[in-house]
Parts: sequence; structure tokens; C-alpha cells
Amino acid sequence: MPPILNAQGVTKRFGAVPLFQEISFTVSDGDRIGLIGPNGAGKSTLLKVLAGDEDADAGDVAVRKRARVGYVEQESTFAPGMTVRAVLEAALVRAKVAEGEHEGRLRETSGRTGFPDLSAEAATLSGGWRKRLAIAEAVVTHPDVLLLDEPTNHLDLAGIVWLEELLNEGSFACVLVSHDRYFLENVATEIVELNRVYADGLLRVKGSYSKFLEGKELYMEAQSKLQDALKNRVKIEVDWLRRGPKARSTKAKARIDNAQELIGQLKEVNSRVQTASAGIDFSATDRQTKRLVELEDVSVVLGDRKIVEGLNFLITSGMRVGLVGPNGSGKTTLLRLLTGELEPTAGTIKKAAALKIVYFSQTRELEEGVTLRRALAPDSDSVVYQGRVVHVASYATKFLFTSEQLNQPVERLSGGERARVLIAKLMLEPADLLLLDEPTNDLDIATLEILEESLLEYTGALVLVTHDRYMLDRVSTIVLGLDGKGSAEMFADYSQWEQWRGAKVEEAIAPGATGKAAASVSGGPAQGTGGKKKLSYLEAREFAGIEAAVEAAEDRLQKARHTIEDPAVAVDAVRLTAALAEMDAAQAEADHLYARWAELTEKAG
Repeated sequence: MPPILNAQGVTKRFGAVPLFQEISFTVSDGDRIGLIGPNGAGKSTLLKVLAGDEDADAGDVAVRKRARVGYVEQESTFAPGMTVRAVLEAALVRAKVAEGEHEGRLRETSGRTGFPDLSAEAATLSGGWRKRLAIAEAVVTHPDVLLLDEPTNHLDLAGIVWLEELLNEGSFACVLVSHDRYFLENVATEIVELNRVYADGLLRVKGSYSKFLEGKELYMEAQSKLQDALKNRVKIEVDWLRRGPKARSTKAKARIDNAQELIGQLKEVNSRVQTASAGIDFSATDRQTKRLVELEDVSVVLGDRKIVEGLNFLITSGMRVGLVGPNGSGKTTLLRLLTGELEPTAGTIKKAAALKIVYFSQTRELEEGVTLRRALAPDSDSVVYQGRVVHVASYATKFLFTSEQLNQPVERLSGGERARVLIAKLMLEPADLLLLDEPTNDLDIATLEILEESLLEYTGALVLVTHDRYMLDRVSTIVLGLDGKGSAEMFADYSQWEQWRGAKVEEAIAPGATGKAAASVSGGPAQGTGGKKKLSYLEAREFAGIEAAVEAAEDRLQKARHTIEDPAVAVDAVRLTAALAEMDAAQAEADHLYARWAELTEKAG
């Protein structure tokens, strides 16, 4: 059977520079293609060309006869007054689905996408539910291929898991533009990177995202070898040309032409393999105080909604907190509490004196109408970065902006470019506490990796809200989970929080069946033995005391870290060696206890 979509020799340009040039892209039955690439490579534009919403400047896009293409854009908007049912019915009418099938399709799709109420007004839904509706609008037509542009944006972690299941179980092919590496790993069976570093304009590798990374490494190694081979051949030809007129006159003109061709090839390979990356480097202050913010019995009620109740939490220097929870659970509200923008309904928040807090808002607030130059340097053509005066053009280059873009209004920048501008502004402010609310939205994978490295090297405290599970796992040292009903629990990592959430869902479905297991995972009291029937007597005794053992191990690890940070220890080689050995031992003990805790919890459940 021919491909569902077959694009050949497709070129698209904006202005003089092409986004992509003479690329070929096919989608066949059963394909689940993850489409990645740096910001500005043209991923969204390619999706629009495949969907037929935009014409290519050159090349052809063929759609298999009678094939149906579903397309979900990055931003999901709906007309005021339209209900969820009306949106889905309109999609069925546009797709010319027989009226007798409408009700069955609506029931099937609302069940698959989780909509409890088809009479709800679409425009008033939260960002996550609008995204679900946009996906439902495409799925209800039973497409042969589904094109999704950043489908995980606005979805909470539970929503992303739902989408993974929907795509893995679907009978349709799909092309997914995404920078969520766990999502790509769990869904894609093939990865395509759109990037000018490749001779064909893209690299296509069968397998998961991790397989793609292996394939890309092999490709870049081959390009490096080609580069070396071309350098050697060019050197030989240039040496020959320099031998003088006699040597040149005795050889055919073809050899001179060959030398020029090799030089051209080398120049092309050099231009492709030399890639730039954004330079992200957050700065901490020289503060010595360890206790930065302490929340004591804090409660927040907004209207009739209880956001958090009785929260006790201490943020210390060097702590990296991953703040997780479903959409609407109060993550941004908690950040606003930390900034002082919002006061608690009850309880107290104590902050260290002269605490410097830097806040990255997910709203991407940039003053419209100002140029990139003035967004970065409002009052002059220089910025002060890490104590040095730097010209704004040099500083902009650090974030992959060209000198021509300095006078471009910020509203004309892409989402990824706007995110880089905001990060660039934040980097000019040294902070004791860095609050990042969805910083990963719109950033390409290469920039995400650089952001992660910078956060790992940042010595201040961090509170990170993100739906990027890979970043959560890599960056956070502790996870604070909100359940949306006022409860907040602390976890060692994202996986432990996810396990706790699963137990909560099971408890809601079958009350009493998993209550004690859920309490054990969350670190809450589980004094009874009803949840431990599968444990032996010795295991039950171990399980009863393991939480206290974990706390003791964490205290030991914290003390070891404080010892290493002591200036007197840092200059004493013997004491420093002993302190490092103690920290390694404490870390190993904590890791072992957490693993054993998870093992016993699973067995008890």
C-alpha cells in the first residue's frame, strides 16, 4: 500500500533563508514518528505543509486517496459559546461522517479522552482540557494519520500519560513534534530530526529516542571522518597546485577543477557540522545562610477551593525542589506564595534577610513593541553579566541571536526564542532562590540539555515546576507533590510520587483496598498491618522502621554535605578526603534504603 503522506523535494523559506530545502518525508500505516529539531528548523511549518494548511515553495506533497489527515496545532482555541459536544459534532460534519454514526463516535471519543461533561463550554476549559479537546476533535473523525504539534504543552503529568496510552493504542499513524524526551521514548517508533547539519536536511532513525541518539552519534562520527578525509585530500591537491606552472601545465584542467570541488565539499561539511548552542548559566549570590524559606503550617484557600493545608516545608541553600501535581492543584499559587505576591490564608512564611528571589513565569511576559535590544538592555547598549560589562550584541549571541535580530520586535520571535530572551534576562540577576514555572515550554532538546546542566551547577536553591519528567528526574533532589485537594507530600523522586498518585487513584476506585499502601508510599503513618499481609514477619518489622531509617540516612547525608561545605575542611586535604568518603557512604546507604522501601511497599500492596 502506498504511504499515507509522501512529501518529495519540499522547500519552504521565509525571506531569503530557507527553513528547509528539498527534503523528503513519508508517513506510512502504523508509523509513530517523533519529529524533533532545533528552534527555527521549521518543524511546525513542515507539519502545516503535510496537513495541507500551508503550501510549500517547491516540491510535492501527495496524500493517499481517501486518506483522512487529522491536525492539532500548538495552541488550542475555541469559539465562545461552543460546547464540547458542538466542537466534536462540527468536526464530524466537516469530515462528512454519516449522521447516524455521530452519537456512537461522540460516546467513544468522550470515553477515550476522559470528558465527563459534553455540555461544558469549550472556551472556558483549562489549557490542559482544551488540549485534550483539540486532540479529541481530531480523533473523533477516525483519521488515518494524526499530526500533533507540541501535544504535551499544557497537559499535566497525568494528561501526558493519558496521551501516551491513546497514541500507543490508536490504529492511526501519527507524527509528533515534541521536545519531551520521555514522551518520545514511550511513544515514537521512529525519530526524524529536521536540522541543517544533515546532508539531506534531516536524519531518520527507526526505533525509540534512545536508539536515535545512537544513530545520530554514528552519523556525526561518519561526518567527522569525512571532514578529516576531505581535509587530507584538499591538502594533497593544494600542495600539487603550489608546485609551480610546470606541474600545472602537465596535468589536465580536470585536476584543478577537482581540487576546487573538494574545497567546496569541505566548506559545506564544515558549515554543517559546526553547530551553536545557547549559553545558559544562572548565577547564585555569595550568601552563607542555609535556611532560606520556611513554611510553617501554611494553608491557602482561594474562593471555596482549598489549595494547600497545614504545609510545613523548609527550603535550604542547594536544595532543588521539583514541584508536581495535576493542573489546577496550586503549583503556581505556591510559587506566588514564595515570591510574596500572595499571602497565606493561615500559617507563616519566614524568609532569610535580604533574600534575592528570581521568578520565571510560564506566561512568558515580554513587553510587546520593544526590540530584542531593549528587552535585554532597557537603558543602554550594555549589560552587566557576572560582574562584567558586556555589549548587548555579544550577550545576545550567547543565546543564538544574530545582530540583525537586535532591532526586531520581540513579538515576532518564536516561542522558543521568547523563552531564551526571558532566560537571558533572568541570568543578569544573581539569586538565592530561583523559581522556574514551566521553563521547558517551546525549548528545543539541545537547549533543554544546556538548561539542565546549568541548573545542576547552580549553587542556590531552586523550585522547579515542569511537566518534563526527564528534567524532573535529572535535576530535582526532592519532589513536593500536590494532590489538588489541599494535601502535600514529600518524595525522593518523581517515580515515587507517581506511585503514590497511582495508589490514591486505586483508593478512590476501591476505598480501603490500598489506603495503607498509599500512606506508606507517601511517608505518612501506616501503623496497621492490613496493608502488609504479603510480608513475612521479619519484613514487616523492617517495613515498620524503614521510614525512620530513611530519615536518619538523609540526616547523615545532609551533615556530610555541610562538612564538605565548611571552608576549614575544604583547605585540609585529610579532612576533605574523609568527608568525601563519608558523603559517598551516606549517599549509598540512602539509595539502598529508598530502593528497599520501594521494594517492600510494592510487596505490601
